[in-house]
Amino acid sequence: MHRRQLLCASVFGLLLLRHGRPALAADSNILLANVYREGIDPADYWVSEKLDGVRGVWDGQTLRHRSGNPVHAPKWFTDALPPVPLDGELWIARQSFDKLSAIVRRDVPIDEEWRQVQYMIFEMPDAPGSFTERIALMHATISKANINHGAPWLRPVEQFRIADRRALAAKLKELVKLGAEGLVLHRADAAYVTGRSDVLLKLKPMLDTEATVIGHMPGKGRHLGKMGSLLLETPEGRRFRIGTGFSDADRANPPPIGTVVTYRYRDLTSTGLPKFASYLRVRESF
Repeated sequence: MHRRQLLCASVFGLLLLRHGRPALAADSNILLANVYREGIDPADYWVSEKLDGVRGVWDGQTLRHRSGNPVHAPKWFTDALPPVPLDGELWIARQSFDKLSAIVRRDVPIDEEWRQVQYMIFEMPDAPGSFTERIALMHATISKANINHGAPWLRPVEQFRIADRRALAAKLKELVKLGAEGLVLHRADAAYVTGRSDVLLKLKPMLDTEATVIGHMPGKGRHLGKMGSLLLETPEGRRFRIGTGFSDADRANPPPIGTVVTYRYRDLTSTGLPKFASYLRVRESF
């Protein structure tokens, strides 16, 4: 047996001994991503596509949401999972979050719907060694589960290396164009940790567009007596509020009603409204 196979086999055995410990899910017990910042060298990280799915944490016995609440998956789905901790995304395809969410949040699972769901593994909680070593362990564990139980819905998230920041930006642009949500960077030499950490980073594009001011919402607390948020209307007639991104001067003298402003956002909800919208500026006229 090769050295890597021996390592994977011994670690798998160690994790089997641990699988009866308390559930892993809930934010304080799992690894959470910080936002990628300029100055961080992506060459130190493994990179993967950020899947727009629902977090699924398997403690060796029970599949849970990030909150710690159980995922009501069919028995055949969880019976095929190995008796060791796994962390990943329940996922169908790009731009299918609403469909997936409806499936996995049902109290009574529907087999036909769950046949569409994949469990994409990106981490093995509590496994020793670096993330590079845990990638090998993930592949060995998933391969064994498929051999023993025939679980094509259990898959590893593809991990790849990026040479520099320029290549990272190009990869982000490439995948976003194909409908991806963004990228995740996981430090190659990192031991497993929990909580929010630079061991794990997320990188998503910031988009910008325009909307028309149709109202000023009064501020509260430290913004009392000033503008708290803008009520905006998109060219399509959708209305929403923006309450972040303003300077004190903007709040004291907000853009007049009828002004077209530019705002930034991450992506859109299923109803076409911007997620995480932030004010940028009054649109410049040329």
